[in-house]
Amino acid sequence: MRLNTRIIIHIMGLLLLCNGSFMLLAAFASGIYKDGATLDITLAAIVTMLFGMMAMFYTRGHKKEVKRKEGYIVVTFGWIVMSISGMLPYLFSGAIPTITDAFFETISGYTTTGASILDDIEALPEGILLWRSLTHWIGGMGIIVLAIAILPLLGIGGMQLFAAEAPGPGGDKLHPRITDTAKRLWLIYFGYTVAETILLKVAGMTFFDAINHSLATMSTGGFSTKNASLAYWNDQPIIQYIVIVFMFLAGSNFVLSYFAFTGRVQRALKDEEFKYYFWFIAIFSILAALGVYFKADVQVSEFHPMVWGKAESAFRHTLFQVLTVITTTGFVTADFTSWTHFLTVFFFGLMFLGGSAGSTAGGIKVMRHLIIIKNGILEFKRTLHPNAVIPVRYNQKTVSEHIVYNVIAFFVLYMLLFIIGSLVLGFLGLDFVSAVGGSASSLGNVGPAFGSLNPVSNYNSLPDAGKWWCGFLMLLGRLELFTVLIILTPYFWKKT
Repeated sequence: MRLNTRIIIHIMGLLLLCNGSFMLLAAFASGIYKDGATLDITLAAIVTMLFGMMAMFYTRGHKKEVKRKEGYIVVTFGWIVMSISGMLPYLFSGAIPTITDAFFETISGYTTTGASILDDIEALPEGILLWRSLTHWIGGMGIIVLAIAILPLLGIGGMQLFAAEAPGPGGDKLHPRITDTAKRLWLIYFGYTVAETILLKVAGMTFFDAINHSLATMSTGGFSTKNASLAYWNDQPIIQYIVIVFMFLAGSNFVLSYFAFTGRVQRALKDEEFKYYFWFIAIFSILAALGVYFKADVQVSEFHPMVWGKAESAFRHTLFQVLTVITTTGFVTADFTSWTHFLTVFFFGLMFLGGSAGSTAGGIKVMRHLIIIKNGILEFKRTLHPNAVIPVRYNQKTVSEHIVYNVIAFFVLYMLLFIIGSLVLGFLGLDFVSAVGGSASSLGNVGPAFGSLNPVSNYNSLPDAGKWWCGFLMLLGRLELFTVLIILTPYFWKKT
């Protein structure tokens, strides 16, 4: 079977056109704020769009059919092409002068990881800051399409389960056509972003800060306009509570939001993954809050008496940090690695949880953990009753053995890649804590890590090879592992 390279190139051209259009938005903001980067960002947009138009013109009249092999290539190389073109505003403006650092910052944006190499974020021009946040939002929007429309069709990492609630072969669909489904979910994504922007503005943020943090929240990215991230507003708890609400929404299945908005609230609330997602966050936040209240020092809000202030601060900081790690957003209100040794290990474990399938969150995903745990428990019954047929059930439906094996394979591969990632970072000179934390954070698209990569630091201390390696791990984690790894195998490129 020959690859339809013309459709692949055509789609890459379309992505470049979209990318360039978003750059023009950043250039417009740059012009409004007169930050001196308008021409540089505009030039980057023109170059990007020019290459996009050339690609589309060259492949006009292409065969409009994307098969499975083309699907893998489009997904993987789409993110790479977007990241390469996304470097241009940084390079042209001189905000990030080296290709290595610019690529790291860009792929961290598109994969919604939020790890940064910038030491002084507040010194950047407004147009560059907005572009930085837009890379998050574009990546998050792409992830929704990936989860809803593409991965179920490719059979990646157990995402067929999600196809029962979204488009794909069989099951319920939001709308018969994938494109219409994607449009509806994009509308929800856009609506949430606008709503959060308005609320943050009313709560006391400037409009510029509000729009940037909304773009980063809904994409579960974590890039901030402040060096201290959300800790900058520690004396304004209402701002952090607003971000908490929208982080929770961003980490939940966007299809459930669609059901809720169309009057099917009970269906959303009865979703098994959503219930566990909610209770994981609630229980983990309470446990962490107790640890912080009795063992760690937190900033006391000036708006409350001392006793209530400490309790409120402990609850708010731990709820925020639990959510930001589980949803892989990566915002920071406090350095959780400085609280207690127990909580450091606790938050390290949360990096492997992830949000819901069909969300913009990274990580392994709650759905996969549920399938693995249920299958593990059923193994005891199967041992006692070897001839009995005891299937795994999810949302009151039987899960096929193929999907269970797929999920287990994903989990094993994920942990193997985490170990390999840690070994490579250790080989490159990082200490044990930094290497393990950097690998887990990059693969899970979390952002903040441990050791020299802790929440109040950044990734600038990494050697250049380490930055490229972490960028590769970000891409692997964001695209569900198999999507990237399969195109690295020899048999993928064999003609069949």
